[in-house]
Amino acid sequence: MADYIYTMEIRLTPDQLKGVGLVQDVARAAGLNLYLTGGAIRDIISGFTIRDLDFTVQGNPLKLQKELEKAGAKITAVEEDMRTIFISLPGNARAEISMARTERFEKTGKPPLVTPATIHEDLRRRDFTINAMALSLNEGSRGLLLDPFNGVADLETKVIRILHNYSFLEDPSRLIRATRFAARFHWPLEERTQARYDSAKEGKYIDHILRSSIGHEIAALAHEDDPLHVVKMLEKEGWLEVLHDHWTLAKVDTNGITQLMKTRQQMVDMGYSPDAGPAVMYFLTSHFSEKDISDIQKSIPRKDLVEAWRDIEDHAKELAKRLMGKEAATPSRTWQLLSSARAEMVLFLAVTAKQQAVEQKIKNYLTKWRQVQQKIPLPEMTELLITPQLPEYPKIANDVFMLLLDGKLRSRTETLKFLKPFAPPPPPPPPAPRRGRAAKAAAEAAPVAVPAKPGPKAGKKGKATAAAVPAASSAPPPAKAAKVAEKSKPAKPEAKSAKPAAKPAKKAAPKAPAKHAPAKKKKR
Repeated sequence: MADYIYTMEIRLTPDQLKGVGLVQDVARAAGLNLYLTGGAIRDIISGFTIRDLDFTVQGNPLKLQKELEKAGAKITAVEEDMRTIFISLPGNARAEISMARTERFEKTGKPPLVTPATIHEDLRRRDFTINAMALSLNEGSRGLLLDPFNGVADLETKVIRILHNYSFLEDPSRLIRATRFAARFHWPLEERTQARYDSAKEGKYIDHILRSSIGHEIAALAHEDDPLHVVKMLEKEGWLEVLHDHWTLAKVDTNGITQLMKTRQQMVDMGYSPDAGPAVMYFLTSHFSEKDISDIQKSIPRKDLVEAWRDIEDHAKELAKRLMGKEAATPSRTWQLLSSARAEMVLFLAVTAKQQAVEQKIKNYLTKWRQVQQKIPLPEMTELLITPQLPEYPKIANDVFMLLLDGKLRSRTETLKFLKPFAPPPPPPPPAPRRGRAAKAAAEAAPVAVPAKPGPKAGKKGKATAAAVPAASSAPPPAKAAKVAEKSKPAKPEAKSAKPAAKPAKKAAPKAPAKHAPAKKKKR
């Protein structure tokens, strides 16, 4: 069985993974069952870019707004009729939280009647099998994948399949979505789905599309990996003019958007995560009139995208002005300025900068100056004990990099000379090992136990005793060690002390029998 929680954790970006934890904690505190659904599950399993997170709760998500804002999320839009809130999570991670619901269409072209439902009923009302999956984030069933329409199989065979025959009739915006998915994934429509698609196109079902659905489809273009290719396919199918009457490929700045996506990928490879959506919309509508742009912006439900799109030119001009001033007079100052700027502004200005000096500084920031970081002598810094464990290490490394950028450190010798004063003193030598009391007593007893020379009369016995003492003295405890030392004295002195004790014994011998001798017999 596949471990989908593990797959989710390795596929999501760090910001998206934190966002999942944030929403999960808020939903659990409110007592609502939470599921990761739709496109997020599709992209996690298939390996495609995960653009945003789709959550579904069994209950009303609108009551979570205050707690989400307290946790750090920003509410960007609310659809009360659908019980859906759009949020921006910390780190530019986009998400939406919807109520598990059923939709009943009484008439084509009119909003559906929405009622609360279970997660299984919610999956049945969706558009395609690859979007009708859910991953449980609840404590009792965390990691359980719900796939009632076998969407995983369609992901493996790479086909787009509708759930039922009336899918395009109920919601005509699914015609645009089918084309967009086919262009994004380069997958064909399943045979029955293609037949229903052709029939709906011929029957002009698209004339009944809801205005709110148009806004969602326009916003989806902003986050495509290859928006130019998607726009070409939409124009070929006749759906681009459905999104706006005057929208054609001629209204698109094709060179600008091509360069934008190329620069975006370059920044992603460097570890940045710029939100290219506002810049994409800028280039997709670059030849529109102000009125047409305003009409498109009004139809988009996500107001954060609209605001960023409106302000992108003004913010880029302000950043360009700062890059031309004293604030960016040296390479190190320019680096600090661009590092503190929003990644979206750097991305947009890299494509639209009109001043050659600004363009060159951004180019150096993304290419040339990053190679200077390789000149920082990390092995030598380690030898000098200047390691990340030091509290001042980040500042030291940054100072070296800034000096290298400005050309104030021109060689490795100069760099090491600069670093040596920051090297911490070497650690003190380790203390001498302390011996225990038993070892100390045994060491003091050892010289006494070994005689200088065995006595001449001791012979072989004295030598054997002297040789046996050192081995015995190292093993026993201090009390026994003293006894062993006494026993190990040479044999000759023992013999001398025994002789005087023997002589008195001989003198006392005659007296003892005198006391006990039998009396002499008297003569008769």
